[in-house]
Amino acid sequence: VAFVVCRSLEGLKTFSYLEELILDNNLLGNDLLLPRLPHLHTLTLNKNQISFQRNTCEILLDHLAEVVPSLQYLSLLGNMACPNELVCKEKDEDDYQRYRYFVLHKLTNLKFLDTRKVTRREREEALVRGAFMKVVKPKDAKVGA
Repeated sequence: VAFVVCRSLEGLKTFSYLEELILDNNLLGNDLLLPRLPHLHTLTLNKNQISFQRNTCEILLDHLAEVVPSLQYLSLLGNMACPNELVCKEKDEDDYQRYRYFVLHKLTNLKFLDTRKVTRREREEALVRGAFMKVVKPKDAKVGA
């Protein structure tokens, strides 16, 4: 297990057999680049600066799928990319569920996402609709008179 507090992950390439990596409470954003870590099964990125702006989170998820193929547990709690009431008052459970479908669509081997086990039903929904779930629900528009 490695505990890292940093903005650069360059030194991780020497730990190719790393299985768990906790990167909570850093300043990591969507430009996060991990080296290939084929044995990594647990990654927590809680309370960083990861968001869903301009498809950058999609690029990050694609990167994770490529460099950490054994990933089974991922947590993104406390990031804007993980829409829940703790991060933003306008978000609700439907926003969070759409986020889960999208992440599961990209990272098909996950068994746990954030604090919840991935269910068979979620996995099936992610296969069917996950690609379309990256759009965040718009704020209610005010109607002018």
